[in-house]
Amino acid sequence: MSTNTAYYIPHKATWPVIGTAGLMIMLAGFANYLNDKLNNIAFMSSTGSAFMLVGFLIFVTMLVGWFTLQAKESETGMYNHEVGISYRHGMMWFIFSEIIFFAVFFGTLWYIRNLSVPWLGGEGAKAATKEILWPAFEAVWPTNGPGKVGGDFEPMGAWGLPFLNTLILLTSGVTCTWAHHGLLAKNRDQLIKGLMATVALGFLFVTFQAIEYHEAYTEMGLTLGSGVYGSTFFMLTGFHGFHVCVGAIILSVVLFRTTQGHFTPENHFAFEAAAWYWHFVDVVWLGLFVFVYLM
Repeated sequence: MSTNTAYYIPHKATWPVIGTAGLMIMLAGFANYLNDKLNNIAFMSSTGSAFMLVGFLIFVTMLVGWFTLQAKESETGMYNHEVGISYRHGMMWFIFSEIIFFAVFFGTLWYIRNLSVPWLGGEGAKAATKEILWPAFEAVWPTNGPGKVGGDFEPMGAWGLPFLNTLILLTSGVTCTWAHHGLLAKNRDQLIKGLMATVALGFLFVTFQAIEYHEAYTEMGLTLGSGVYGSTFFMLTGFHGFHVCVGAIILSVVLFRTTQGHFTPENHFAFEAAAWYWHFVDVVWLGLFVFVYLM
């Protein structure tokens, strides 16, 4: 128990280890699923899909267990002001690590599109590269590789579902901020309504992205195997979609806690952290919309 003169030291944490195990199992399952897909193995008979499901369930279990523990400790007064400061520092560093995570992928896309493809096309001092590797290669973006090894596909346009999803995320940022103002003003009705709208818009975004992926695979020929354009497209938008899904789950937990009477203007770090994360997701999507869909 923390006091004005003592700093609360949490007990040994096992939930981070469980969460890491869940993510690793899910990643391994996804890799095996892609391998099974290339070998035309049905989804339901794929071992990869089973591992993905198991990993996801472990991850969700971790979220529920960890959030329940944190809520119980917070509501019983175990945290003092110093703990709140350390929590905020931890969340800031976490979001910074996420910024670097996406910066690497944006850098990859920039390098491929602005340097690698022109070099392979014979631009500048790299003219010999084209003659040695593939003389018939044309430096155009999007590309499906030399000899069209990625197959024919149609690039994803920006002004359909992607633009609609942009409006949805921007609106969700507004509703999240509106909910925060309600919390600070002790207006719990506004807080709950704002959170409900934010959660609904978040899951709507994920639904529309699933529809976009289905259209890409079934109607446009755009898959993970569609050359470097397909792999970077699904890598960037897929990781962002996962972050949106996680953010919506976190906000759902915050919404449930709000309905139980949790959070006050003086003590609402969980809400604040969720809001920071959600605004980060919004900003990343704006970058994705410009660099992936428009450029």
